[in-house]
Amino acid sequence: MSPLNSNSFTNASIVRPEFFVISGFAGISHANYYYVFLCFVYALSLLGNAFVMFMIYTDHCLHTPKYIVVFNLALSDLCGSTALVPQMIDTLLFKSHLISYKACLTSMFFVFWFLSVQSFTLSALSYDRFVAICFPLRYNEIVTSKSMLVMTAILWIFAIMTTLIAVIFINRISFCKSIVVNSFFCDHGAIQLLACDDNPPSAVINWTHPIIILWLPVLFITGTYISIARALLKIAEASERLKAMKTCTSHLILVGVFYLPICITYAMSSTIQLNAWIVNMSLTTVLPPMLNPIIYSLKTEEFTESIKKLYRRNKIHIVVRNK
Repeated sequence: MSPLNSNSFTNASIVRPEFFVISGFAGISHANYYYVFLCFVYALSLLGNAFVMFMIYTDHCLHTPKYIVVFNLALSDLCGSTALVPQMIDTLLFKSHLISYKACLTSMFFVFWFLSVQSFTLSALSYDRFVAICFPLRYNEIVTSKSMLVMTAILWIFAIMTTLIAVIFINRISFCKSIVVNSFFCDHGAIQLLACDDNPPSAVINWTHPIIILWLPVLFITGTYISIARALLKIAEASERLKAMKTCTSHLILVGVFYLPICITYAMSSTIQLNAWIVNMSLTTVLPPMLNPIIYSLKTEEFTESIKKLYRRNKIHIVVRNK
């Protein structure tokens, strides 16, 4: 019996399949080897972000408002990778393309929730840099640990609300075209295309949700850096200007790694082939959580000093123990 003929009904007007089929990388040559790469990326993401969280938690020098947000970014990266990559590995390695309707919506919720938190957290970091450079004398007054904790809590709640709305709208449409999801996970847009109605209410959410979680943060970050650039031009000494610019380096790299690939892929979605879109989107989703800890470890002076202190402390312990 076809899964579309054996639907479960919550009411007479909504038709839901028992399961979906995630096409994944079925049409891409040598896709079976991709799982090796995903395992490597996932392992580094877990270790790197766990290490960042450990360093911030244990080193009191990093107990600052800025590193509260960095801790939040590492946590959302770790959770986001865990919500997405194991499912992708399962699909590639064990050919588990079937996913139940409820499991699909649950997966969609968690993937987009953590993706939203990652995006909003980068906006919070840009706010921190904006205040630090544009209002340096009032930085400690404006940006406090309490205000950053409140801000991060609001970001998580707002991300839950926007993602929950998107999932609820998906849950209120009928499916009759197909059960094959042309993506590497239960993507909102790919599932919305399977609706019986060519223009369901979820279609509005499908184009407004990326605006909320991607384009609005990009506009906010762009605005903060325009203000930062103006403030830097007012600094007379070149050495002081360079020093201020260096404090933004790590954040700018994070922004470029996260937003540029995904925004370009979204903007070109109507012109590139489906397989190319799937590969590009998968890479833009799984790589930033792996690269973020590396960028912060190498490009942030306070964090680098913290690592050096940990290394020296462990070295002393080893020497004392050997004696």
